[in-house]
Amino acid sequence: MQLLTVRHVTTYRYRQPVRFGEHRMMLRPRDSYDQRLIEATLGITPAPIDIRWMHDVFGNCVAIARFDTSAAQLTFDSRIKLDHSPTNALDFQIEDYARVYPFAYAAEEAPDLLRSIERQYLDPNREIDAWAHQFLVNSGPTDTREMLAAITFAIKERFTYLRREEPGTQDPEQTLKLGSGSCRDFALLMIEAVRALGLAARFVSGYLYEPRKEGGYVGGGATHAWAEVYLPGAGWIEYDPTNGIIGNRDLIRVAVVRDPRQAVPLSGTWTGRPGDLLGMDVEVTVTSEHPTGE
Repeated sequence: MQLLTVRHVTTYRYRQPVRFGEHRMMLRPRDSYDQRLIEATLGITPAPIDIRWMHDVFGNCVAIARFDTSAAQLTFDSRIKLDHSPTNALDFQIEDYARVYPFAYAAEEAPDLLRSIERQYLDPNREIDAWAHQFLVNSGPTDTREMLAAITFAIKERFTYLRREEPGTQDPEQTLKLGSGSCRDFALLMIEAVRALGLAARFVSGYLYEPRKEGGYVGGGATHAWAEVYLPGAGWIEYDPTNGIIGNRDLIRVAVVRDPRQAVPLSGTWTGRPGDLLGMDVEVTVTSEHPTGE
């Protein structure tokens, strides 16, 4: 058990007061057996006239704020505390029939997994296919665990991490050609590679706890992204190709979606002159009440 606190502050700055439209927030972590939300507060300045909460189609918690004032600055200050229980990446059990790739999902699960198996990005030259199939063993059976671990570590070791401030995600084909990208680019590359092999995968947005101040991870100080793969008998298992993490250790799950475009942490509209926006500042800190590994 580990008590983690996350503070996520986003500030929009404008040249002069502007009016704000609706803003949509995905900042509240998902409750589960391995992470339990203890406390959550959300401060917004200027204060909205209304905040409503809902669950999206994936069961993620979404807040929508409405405003009736003008201001030259808009700040969202999210603070959460949760009980995080890391799982041993080597302990998850897989059904016998799925231990060796290829395998087929059970009839009762397959219909619900179809959209997570479908490729979402064009691959006209089958470059993602070819890249994914290099992890199959030609001389014998391919161990499912080892194959997925190999894909995870290959991205970590062969690609260069670049922190990108601009919104959006690179197409997997572009990430493959460039050999570089952000955490969300690497997560999407792994997802599409896994889907090319016929397995169900989805995108996860959340936070990364960095217990080692000397820098054992990359991708901290902002929202983080990784992948989940569905394995019969084990369920959705997390894979972070940016840092080579298998399992949920140091990963705080907020939103789980089919495509990265469905997991934007904060979005909204404003009305003003085209040049009024001066910039956006984002600060994320994740701390532990009982630090480990330091």
